Amino acid sequence: MVILRNKDIKNMSKEELDKKLKELNLELMKMSAQRATHTTPTNPGKIKEIKKTIAKIFTKLNK
Repeated sequence: MVILRNKDIKNMSKEELDKKLKELNLELMKMSAQRATHTTPTNPGKIKEIKKTIAKIFTKLNK
């Protein structure tokens, strides 16, 4: 999963942002489940990046 940059988010349509938001929420749920079951995540810093990207998308959608 590629984390989006601000310039990429600005160029996306509302439908694309909604689709990407669903994908990111699903991946965040999977990563959180791994952390909750105490399995070793493949990339522990990715949870923070996903949350930041979700916040960027919400900011763009609310403008």
